[in-house]
Amino acid sequence: MSTPTAVARRIGGRELPLPGRWHIDPSHSELSFIARHMMIAKVRGRFRQLSGTLVVGEVPEDSWVEVIIDADSIDTGDANRDQHLRSPDFLDVERYPHILYRSTGVRPLDDDRWIVDGELTVRDLTRPVPLNVEFCGVAVDPWQKVRAAFLATTEINRDDFGVTWNQALESGGFLVGKGVRVEADVEAVLDTAEDRSTG
Repeated sequence: MSTPTAVARRIGGRELPLPGRWHIDPSHSELSFIARHMMIAKVRGRFRQLSGTLVVGEVPEDSWVEVIIDADSIDTGDANRDQHLRSPDFLDVERYPHILYRSTGVRPLDDDRWIVDGELTVRDLTRPVPLNVEFCGVAVDPWQKVRAAFLATTEINRDDFGVTWNQALESGGFLVGKGVRVEADVEAVLDTAEDRSTG
């Protein structure tokens, strides 16, 4: 297997991954979230199953990404809570088994940071959701695969996606906050000609 002699490039002072098609490595990527509980505490969770493709353009602004998340793989460390989150009150995973993110554009910020504009689909409702993305570097693994890492963050309002279940508290406020902070640590592997011929 041939490995590119250069595994990164610089454009306008920015370090960038090589152009080409990259696939997300689920075993080295994590999609996590934080939501408010009873207005005072935080509940942390993640989705255990995701897949996706990142295409890096010769011109960085031509790049795009698509990510598919298995809604049933939600995990907050509490089986009863996770079952409720899978129910029609929240994600309704039997009717809507996947959460989808597709980018619509890429804009540079300072240093190695970018805004990725895109659309998030939850429960068949699609809303615009921009991501703050940091390119974290590139390396070659022991099997001569080129890997790149990215950190993406955003915040969403779950009401925008029809996830409106809640309970009022006697002390005021609600049981579950509307805002959800999302963070994705993504490791992607560059597809090679050998990968495409054997895939």
